[in-house]
Amino acid sequence: MRSYDPDLTPAWKRSAPVPEVPADRDLVVEEVTTGFCGAVIRCEAGTVTLEDRFGKHRVFPLDPRGFLLEGRVVTLVRPSAAPARPTRTASGSVAVPGARARVARAGRIYVEGRHDAELVERVWGDDLRIEGVVVEYLEGVDDLPAIVAEFAPAPDARLGVLVDHLVPGSKESRIAAQVTSPDVLVVGHPYIDVWEAVKPSSLGIPAWPRVPRGQDWKTGVCHALGWPENTGAAWQHILSRVTTYKDLEPQLLGRVEELIDFVTAP
Repeated sequence: MRSYDPDLTPAWKRSAPVPEVPADRDLVVEEVTTGFCGAVIRCEAGTVTLEDRFGKHRVFPLDPRGFLLEGRVVTLVRPSAAPARPTRTASGSVAVPGARARVARAGRIYVEGRHDAELVERVWGDDLRIEGVVVEYLEGVDDLPAIVAEFAPAPDARLGVLVDHLVPGSKESRIAAQVTSPDVLVVGHPYIDVWEAVKPSSLGIPAWPRVPRGQDWKTGVCHALGWPENTGAAWQHILSRVTTYKDLEPQLLGRVEELIDFVTAP
């Protein structure tokens, strides 16, 4: 008895099957319709995120026959096995699996606001826990000299301070100059707000917009980018796109590493 084939398309017209390939991290593929070529950095239900050699991210659906792997058409599928334990932390440091948090040091790192603290935790959190360094936020640096005096820094209790918009001639630079203790290190980045320390490419925007002087910067950014003028929601969106140090500008990376080294020095 002949078997029944429900597909009435002639066999010679049917597409040949293509292999299914797990979308493992760092697998380099090309999306067939756009020609976008990049390495897999994230695979979620129904989508895969690729990063090209310029650091640009694109998200594509896991469509059948949707990618080229070494010139061959393949279907990417979500990896079924549990991902391998990371060998690096988000800051790029060597990961220490199972390491316990160290008892907090007397030294501290102060940052200006909650967003700064959340960004530092996002990238350097694992390192800070291993080193026993606590990060606190100040809600501005206008009272920095008094805050430093109250902290009473000492060789065994060093204080590091990260300041926004620390550029020559700024209010922040004049305040920072009043702190002269050898057990305090005040450093900063040039950005008006720590939002700008996130690379535009990580957010899929060409650049951070220029906001006219006198206008609230964060609200102006939301308006210019067409985002709802809810700065809290905007920040959560920005923070969600930061996965490693590669998503941050070098001007911030170097300063945070400098502070960690300072407060953990013997």
